Amino acid sequence: MLSYDEALSTLLAAAKPVERSEMVPVHQALGRVLAQAVVSPINVPPADNSAMDGYAVRVSDFNASDVCLPVGQRIPAGSVPVPLAAGSVARIFTGAPIPTGADAVVMQEKVRVQAEGICLDTLPTLGENVRRAGEDIAQGAEVLPQGTRLGAAHMGLIASVGIAKVKVYARLRVAVFFTGDELLMPGEALLPGTIYNSNRYVLHGLLGALGCEITDLGIVPDNLEATRAALRQAAANHDLVITCGGVSAGEEDHIKAALQAEGALETWKIAIKPGKPFAFGRVAQTPFIGLPGNPVSSYATFLMLARPYLKKCQGDQDCVPRAICMRADFNWPRAAIVREFLRVRRNENGGLDLFPKQGSGVLSSCAWADGLVDNPPEKPICAGDLVRYIPLEA
Repeated sequence: MLSYDEALSTLLAAAKPVERSEMVPVHQALGRVLAQAVVSPINVPPADNSAMDGYAVRVSDFNASDVCLPVGQRIPAGSVPVPLAAGSVARIFTGAPIPTGADAVVMQEKVRVQAEGICLDTLPTLGENVRRAGEDIAQGAEVLPQGTRLGAAHMGLIASVGIAKVKVYARLRVAVFFTGDELLMPGEALLPGTIYNSNRYVLHGLLGALGCEITDLGIVPDNLEATRAALRQAAANHDLVITCGGVSAGEEDHIKAALQAEGALETWKIAIKPGKPFAFGRVAQTPFIGLPGNPVSSYATFLMLARPYLKKCQGDQDCVPRAICMRADFNWPRAAIVREFLRVRRNENGGLDLFPKQGSGVLSSCAWADGLVDNPPEKPICAGDLVRYIPLEA
């Protein structure tokens, strides 16, 4: 069996960013990955402006604390001021442009307004409360690098430099199907020996969160010819094929033989728990990932192996799960001989609680958890130990 690190390295080495790209409006780009760096055509802010509501002043006009000067103009945001006359001040508001001649803004809380003008409680300093042109972003600067997955703040940042459309990688086209004669769809009557296909909904949710275009081929009968036919259909015009189930070593598990007949099997069995029966290969020239049938195993291997692969194929430069050092508020004395991913949740005391049932069929543990503890082989955990916690959102 490969170690987790070996398996992840194998997948990431094989992952190639999709070559297709498209231009999309910024407001429709949430979750998409930049295929081209964003470069600012302007300075942000475009001109010196006020960081406060107050008064724009010429510092040299206030050589003593008892000086009072008249208000010569009023400058709201969006207006164009006239140059500041010597011996006067300008009423100014946050975001308004600084008039020529002014070199500081005194916040209104530090000003006494009198009949003859305004008086200052303290002497101003050069540049006080002035935002300089290009202070946030300089014209020609790279705003966001290629490979950035766009969030709400990224979209606002792009809009702030006046760009209406961005070049992003095309959505990955992923074909999925599920094996198992015991599987039924929700809404069908549950018969003896059958279970509902929860993996279909988990996989749709995980792929949908990554913005993939999903082709669902449904449930495939447990026989070799049907599995081979489904693989051929899934590989056509798709960037990736993902299956759930059929990758173990039982007589009714046909994915391995079907994949070897229709393409190649490069990775099979990973030294992890849950999720040992994980397959990676290709159907003809289309990459293939085979997830285990047990729901927790399918969920965990998708997060820790398939998701990093998909993110790299999407052009995302930040694709490897990141762990945080946190305190375990639980005991785990029966450590496995392989690397484990335990379902945990942060508690109000700054530590981690463990879901009491860690079996590979206990899907409720995944719904309850907000992260996984990445635990090395043969390492018991005692309450108070520091462990590697991977948030699910990471």
